[in-house]
Amino acid sequence: MRVEPAAALVGDVAVPGTKSISHRALLFGAIAEGETEIRNIGWSGDVESSAHALRVLGVQIEDGDVVRVQGVGIRGLRAPEEPIDCGNAGTLMRLIAGVLAGQDGTFTLTGDESLSSRPMERIAAPLREMGAEVETTDGHAPMTIRAGRALRPVAYQLPVASAQVKSCVLLAGLYAGDGPTTVMEHGAHTRDHTENMLRQMGARVQASPRQASVWPAERLRPLSVEVPGDFSSAAPLIVAATLLSGSELRIHGVNLNPTRTGLIDVLERMGARIAVFNRRTLAGEPAG
Repeated sequence: MRVEPAAALVGDVAVPGTKSISHRALLFGAIAEGETEIRNIGWSGDVESSAHALRVLGVQIEDGDVVRVQGVGIRGLRAPEEPIDCGNAGTLMRLIAGVLAGQDGTFTLTGDESLSSRPMERIAAPLREMGAEVETTDGHAPMTIRAGRALRPVAYQLPVASAQVKSCVLLAGLYAGDGPTTVMEHGAHTRDHTENMLRQMGARVQASPRQASVWPAERLRPLSVEVPGDFSSAAPLIVAATLLSGSELRIHGVNLNPTRTGLIDVLERMGARIAVFNRRTLAGEPAG
């Protein structure tokens, strides 16, 4: 590949849908009642792993310009005979564990060599505290969840900042007694994509910068969502246009969740001219 120097960046561009929200749209659509429609999904190896895992669990997913997920209900996932391969998708493994803890049956989650080296006791420990039977392999995947027990709500303090661990506990909280299940954070405010989407689907959610709570749910309503563009994919273009004098670049439909956009704040403090317009909500998230 040959890259020539540019004088300026001028024009309009869109970026792929954000992976974090694409994972959640598939997973949450799978446990809704009815058909969820997803536009601008950010297909990648990790998101493909989510689709594959849900199909193994008995969910019908139709590919196309609009991805259609036929929800099986909040307790409708079926335990497969074979392990569920999460590939390299840490978001998938950690989030789906919270959902599987509320199903019936035995589920084993596996992954590739890289995923199998990542710590999974971070989610296993709070799930056990809620009453789930979870077994890891020396603290890593493969991880087996023997579900079917009644879960109980907890107030859980995150030992490290992690949106994935927070999401796992909150998703298990959908199945936990009378609720609420509360996750408390210290230090950085982690991403709140899970809270935003669950709220859109009718779940009772309360959130503040350092705490999030969810109450048990009997059903989730399906969604028709457009996944906003990934800010991380937009970031190199933003920086390039900022550095090249005479640039006028418009990047459309970008996710502007404040937990993701610190780069804009830093660049503006350095003198960059960045305007956000056409503000709207996509998939429960601020975008523009």
